[in-house]
Amino acid sequence: MGHLVAGTLTRKLHAEVSSRTGEVETTVMRSTTIPRARNRARRASDSPTAHALARAGLTARGIIYILIGWVAVLVALGRGAHEADQQGALQLLAGKPYGSVSLGLLGIGFAAYALWRLSEAAYGVAGDGNRAGPRMKSLARAVVYAGLAYLTFEVISGTQGSQSRRQQDITAKAMQHPGGRWLVGIAGLIVVIIGLVLVNEGIRRRFMKYLRTSQMSPRTRRIVRLLGVIGTVARGLVIALVGILVIDAAVSHNPATSGGVDKALLTLRNQAFGPVLLMLVALGLVIFGLYGLCKARWRKV
Repeated sequence: MGHLVAGTLTRKLHAEVSSRTGEVETTVMRSTTIPRARNRARRASDSPTAHALARAGLTARGIIYILIGWVAVLVALGRGAHEADQQGALQLLAGKPYGSVSLGLLGIGFAAYALWRLSEAAYGVAGDGNRAGPRMKSLARAVVYAGLAYLTFEVISGTQGSQSRRQQDITAKAMQHPGGRWLVGIAGLIVVIIGLVLVNEGIRRRFMKYLRTSQMSPRTRRIVRLLGVIGTVARGLVIALVGILVIDAAVSHNPATSGGVDKALLTLRNQAFGPVLLMLVALGLVIFGLYGLCKARWRKV
């Protein structure tokens, strides 16, 4: 009888040990599989292909700002036939020889930029580490440039509408709801803050920490720094002005006063010494585009 009890206890003990061993092995496999997958994803985000996507995206971003600035110059001179925003810049390019090919390459570049920013949102931003703030900014930029890629292919197909008109429609719909004016006003305030933050970053030259300055000569470093300061400040001022127009739309309950970059630049042109101010801002946007091309060359990715 004692032998039977002992045998039964032994079998139960073996079964329990085997079960525990299986659980441990499963846990170990899971704990090793997940980091391996993450490491593979990180290596993919740090591969030469990912670096090429980043450079292509930054190049496309620089080009679009040069084009926006050029359209704004034409508007300041009273010769602009397009809206001084991303869509107007793309339409200007579409009217040139090989415009469709150029737009296609730009669209691919914007998509590449969005993918690169998504990888930053997932694995951290070079120069900022794994902090949540920069990663969220990268995610927002990924969404914006995915939309810009979509807009580019809309321009190629000829199905796009006016960007400023779209924003006015969105503002009008938002203000139809209870508390909508407050939401629009808060959104405008956030845009103003973003613009002022960019102005501050430009003045304080914070953008330099994202560049591989050790690979630049002293003269090149000074030129890139100057381009970055002027361009970033000009871009921040335009964005802040867009936000002010959105706030004005909420206060006056008039969606027509809101709009994007084009509306902001036209508002600037209609002020005292407006054409001169608009020309300076337009040149600032061109300079930001040139800085963007430098960033494509020396950005840490």
